[in-house]
Amino acid sequence: MLRNAVRSLLAEPRAPDAPGRVWRDWVLVAGLLTAAVLEGVLREDVVWRPAALVVAAVTVCALLWRRTHPLGVVAAVFGVLIVVNVVALISGDATFGLYMMICVVLLPYSLVRWGSGREILIGLAFILVALVLGLASDFPGYGEAAAGSMFLLFPATVGLAVRYLWTARNRELGQVRLRERELLARELHDTVAHHVSAIVIRAQAGRAVAATRPEAAVDALAIIEAEGTRTLAEMRSMVGVLRDDGTAALAPQPGVADLERLARSVGDRPRVEVEVSGDLDDLGPAVGAAIYRIAQESITNAVRHARQATRIDVRLTSYDDSVRLTVRDNGEATSRNPGGYGLVGMTERATLLGGTFAAGPGSDRGWSVDVVLPRTAGGR
Repeated sequence: MLRNAVRSLLAEPRAPDAPGRVWRDWVLVAGLLTAAVLEGVLREDVVWRPAALVVAAVTVCALLWRRTHPLGVVAAVFGVLIVVNVVALISGDATFGLYMMICVVLLPYSLVRWGSGREILIGLAFILVALVLGLASDFPGYGEAAAGSMFLLFPATVGLAVRYLWTARNRELGQVRLRERELLARELHDTVAHHVSAIVIRAQAGRAVAATRPEAAVDALAIIEAEGTRTLAEMRSMVGVLRDDGTAALAPQPGVADLERLARSVGDRPRVEVEVSGDLDDLGPAVGAAIYRIAQESITNAVRHARQATRIDVRLTSYDDSVRLTVRDNGEATSRNPGGYGLVGMTERATLLGGTFAAGPGSDRGWSVDVVLPRTAGGR
């Protein structure tokens, strides 16, 4: 896990989840400042007491920016420590410092957790230089030096692990959002394309007979009104899903039982014939909705693109472990807009349920759509 985090770290910009100063930071700083003052006043063996208090106060206050400017805080704090250790090496005096300066272990974590790849490399260089100079100015022995080094650098490992988990989580959420957008895009395309196609066809027919058969034009307007009402209802359902108000989940999805209504909505030309065979009572709702949407899109494509088509046959057959949907028209075999999204959406629906999808010109004429879906796909 950590190796993958290191690989992605150098290619990633600053982690975008780093918040500004939060109340926990203010509480932490207040507590550390209080501890620094008490230690600086009450502890008797503090070397260079005024300087130690100033460095401690600066270090503690810098923690307020550790989330938003991790490299700047690390460079400032460990840069001061480097200068102090260099002075101690030159003068030969013992290094000064308060026990509460242990709070600097938060900075390696903050650097790796919220810094960019370049900032992490630069910041770690500051930390390592300060660590080496600190050990050189006051060497406690190899065992204690190793333990102290691990204690200082271990938070960086924790920060790396947390960053990796956060990145993986956000990528997973991104994939979920992408699948949701694709689902909504399919539903929007299928619903709007079908109903608008029916509205356009009825409007054209009504305009053609308006002069000679006014009653037929009135009937066409009634059908247009009904199609528009259904379109608005399905659009409201999708908007409810987007708003997540809890009402969309209660609305039933169209299924196999709605195929006859779907056929009647097209009209008499071309005529849509629906034939259902086999037991479909225990069909899962996801499979039923997919069958309806694929049939809807196939009929819409036939109405829009099948030249001189007079008949569209919809056949749904149930088997022991699968169902098969075929939609064929008797028009001229033409291309079904390869640059559109209809065929893509139908393929995605079938694939997501573990089924197969095939579409193309028929053996003699027209266009054929053939879909096979497992009965148990998507649960009950």
